[in-house]
Amino acid sequence: MVLADVGLGQVIWTAFFLFMLAAFVWVFILALRHLFRDRELSGWAKAGWLVGLIIFPLIGSLVYLLVRGGWVTEDSTADSAALAQLSRTEFERHGSSVADSRGDRAGGRPDPAGGAAEERHDH
Repeated sequence: MVLADVGLGQVIWTAFFLFMLAAFVWVFILALRHLFRDRELSGWAKAGWLVGLIIFPLIGSLVYLLVRGGWVTEDSTADSAALAQLSRTEFERHGSSVADSRGDRAGGRPDPAGGAAEERHDH
């Protein structure tokens, strides 16, 4: 097939098809991820949803999204909060290790307990 034989309409439809395929795969993976992480569902309910998702992947994913779709915002909010906490912890850990390596407490900042931190003066 020569490139000149491909029309603009075919390119647009191919791009649309690939976008929809990627969106379907994304929703399917999110549904499976939530299904296995959900602690509210019993084992039999998870097995039923899993069979439905495997036998009818497109319709099963859409039905799962409609029936149990409240998790989309809850998971992203929980993931964002966990990431923020991890970032805060890493920042505090890095800040204290830098202050320890310089030899002063709290990096020359005031002590949170109310006292002033000692500052180093090199002469």
